[in-house]
Amino acid sequence: MLKRIALTTLAAVATFTTATVAMAPVTPAAAQVSITFGSPPPPVRYEAVPAPRAGYVWAPGHWALVNDQYVWQAGQWHQARPGYRYVPDSWVRYSDNGRDRWRYQPSRWDRDGDGIPNRYDRYDNRNDSAQNPFGDRDRDGIPNIVDPHNNRRH
Repeated sequence: MLKRIALTTLAAVATFTTATVAMAPVTPAAAQVSITFGSPPPPVRYEAVPAPRAGYVWAPGHWALVNDQYVWQAGQWHQARPGYRYVPDSWVRYSDNGRDRWRYQPSRWDRDGDGIPNRYDRYDNRNDSAQNPFGDRDRDGIPNIVDPHNNRRH
């Protein structure tokens, strides 16, 4: 009986390992990882922002979760990507069954600057014409479709 259990377990492990290796080339390389944690992160530490550097974007420091403890990661420079806006790391508070939880949002580069990750964003908000109902012609954060007033200063 023990021998049969051992052989069954070994066969299951071999099958799982083969399936994992076979799917590796199909799996996307730049997958986003979302970390969820119950306790809130500590307050953000003050960092003196260095003088601007041409061709670089300053990424502010943030709290990272390492072995169930928050660890401060100092700010650093990232090479700028033309046509993109840098969205820094952040912790987002949400409610799950009446309990407050915290979700880590890793930094990313956003094409149109609306804060929606490009893989979910179906509309390019860089076109701020009045014909684009999902654009934001006056850059006030309200989509054109529900914003009757043009708040842009000329």
